[in-house]
Amino acid sequence: MFENLTERLERSFKILKGEGKITDINIAETLKDIRRALLEADVSYKVAKEFCDRVKAKAIGANVLTAVKPQQMMVKIVHDELAEFMGSDSQDINLKGSPAVVLVAGLNGSGKTTFSGKLALNIKSKRGMKVLLAACDTFRPAAIEQLKTLGAQIGVEVFSIEGETDPIKVATSAIAQAKREGYSVVIVDTAGRLSVDQQLMDEISAMKAAVHPSETLFVVDAMTGQDAVETSKAFNDALDFDGVVLTKMDGDTRGGAALSIKAVVGKPIKFVSTGEKMEALDVFHPKRIADRILGMGDVVSLVEKAQEQFDEKQARELKKKLAKDQFTLDDFFQQIQQVKKMGNVKDLASMIPGMGKALKDVDIPDDAFKTTEAIIQSMTPYEKAHPEIINGSRRKRIADGSGTSLPEVNRLLKQFEGTRKMMKGAVTGKLAQQMRGFRR
Repeated sequence: MFENLTERLERSFKILKGEGKITDINIAETLKDIRRALLEADVSYKVAKEFCDRVKAKAIGANVLTAVKPQQMMVKIVHDELAEFMGSDSQDINLKGSPAVVLVAGLNGSGKTTFSGKLALNIKSKRGMKVLLAACDTFRPAAIEQLKTLGAQIGVEVFSIEGETDPIKVATSAIAQAKREGYSVVIVDTAGRLSVDQQLMDEISAMKAAVHPSETLFVVDAMTGQDAVETSKAFNDALDFDGVVLTKMDGDTRGGAALSIKAVVGKPIKFVSTGEKMEALDVFHPKRIADRILGMGDVVSLVEKAQEQFDEKQARELKKKLAKDQFTLDDFFQQIQQVKKMGNVKDLASMIPGMGKALKDVDIPDDAFKTTEAIIQSMTPYEKAHPEIINGSRRKRIADGSGTSLPEVNRLLKQFEGTRKMMKGAVTGKLAQQMRGFRR
């Protein structure tokens, strides 16, 4: 996400390197390059021009401190304008009501049904609210079954009426059941439609009038770029939605939709979907996205993801084990599972400042831990607890059982031993001492 834009903007800022101050002359080439970078990211010409005009106005009028180089000042101005264009601050969804009703609309194939499931899990797990999913896509044959499958996967009930073709009747019946049974939120998954199909657009407008949603979200595929912006505008004219959800942000997207929607449509992006897993749904934070676009990382989001998977009791037990040098391969395996729950490994690493650029051409597959898991699972319980007994013949058996090679087993055991020593050192307070010894 945004890899090419990050690289292009970095080159643009280098034009100012060595300049003593920002002037009309030296900023012209930089802005021309920034505008070209935005256009390549599929931002519309009008939005790109307006962005550059605002950056120029701020840059020319800026008081550049002697301690700050013009190049650094330009990065700061572009960062602030990127955040402003994308909405400045994150926008929460409105879940007021008894129950609150969230209406989900969008184009065919944009990922509405999957998003509905992800949102249900998000509300259930992070807000502790009781959620009901309403299967109101009565046109796509497999839509109801898909939603039921997702509901079973995340432990959320799905309401549907067999044989009913009127989506409004399904939605109102779902809301009535939610009131009777004490649900806090009803998420209404609707059929995909095209903005050019007036009949379907009238239907979604009628749906909104019937269910009185506290929140209406428009789901759009980020990979469609400027088309995503145009369809958002057409839907907003008909539906007056409250916010946008960008799906498939983990795909080969250039970021134009994220940079343009707020400026063109005037409605905030509220969520971004960044993977196939049901947990892969993030609140959209414009300032953090601006950080990532400019290669500054996103440590805050990384910490938040870690905290979501953090088990305090488990952490205390792990600390005791480390202090007593009882950290086993089973514990190592459990830590891998915690990391996997946080999301795509490359995406997580890119949140660390400087790592995004370092990993640009590195392929880190989603199943990066697959080999490690297979090797550990091929060990006996005693071997996991006492890896020091794993001799040559045992290593050969483990390699054969896991479908890996002897060097891979040796590498894992070496990595485990290094990890155990480092973690024990951190817990017992010896890590700083070890680092001083290393420097000597």
